[in-house]
Amino acid sequence: MASTNDLKNGMVLKLDNDQLWSVVEFQHVKPGKGPAFVRTKLKNVLSGKIVDKTFNAGVKVETATVDRRDMQFSYMDGDYFVFMDMQTYDQLHVARAAVGDAANFLVEGFTATVATHQGEVLYVELPAAVELSVQETEPGVQGDRSTGGTKPAILETGHQIQVPLFITTGEKIKVDTRSSDYLGRVNN
Repeated sequence: MASTNDLKNGMVLKLDNDQLWSVVEFQHVKPGKGPAFVRTKLKNVLSGKIVDKTFNAGVKVETATVDRRDMQFSYMDGDYFVFMDMQTYDQLHVARAAVGDAANFLVEGFTATVATHQGEVLYVELPAAVELSVQETEPGVQGDRSTGGTKPAILETGHQIQVPLFITTGEKIKVDTRSSDYLGRVNN
């Protein structure tokens, strides 16, 4: 249990029938009239839904212990992604649903943060940007600007994104894992 005065960004709370909510933002408000309160923006850990919630100052809220560990992606085992804890060398099988959109950017050997609560995997989080090679893309035609100067490219993971016309097959590029946007070339 923690007081609403102790809230911090990233803290995970157990609210509404044991649902887990992560604190995205919080603000202590002391109006001229009336008691102080805490205005928060909370994100549901499982669904990603964001809600605004207001608490009276000093109210006790139940916190949840979420264990975040850096693990290395090893391989696919059917519908499961197998991650290895780099300190204990234990392997963890994670269902595709828990991996979510991170599956579009996972390559063997990548390190990701795996969050668990009471032995259950909540989500897999990748760094903001990853470096991947372009597996397939058409040659860009100079002067073809009808598409805004981009063309589709398939990454080594099989995920398709839009890249500038000058990118060729086999090049390593940097990709934003949150939006699937092209960020730039990787210099070798």
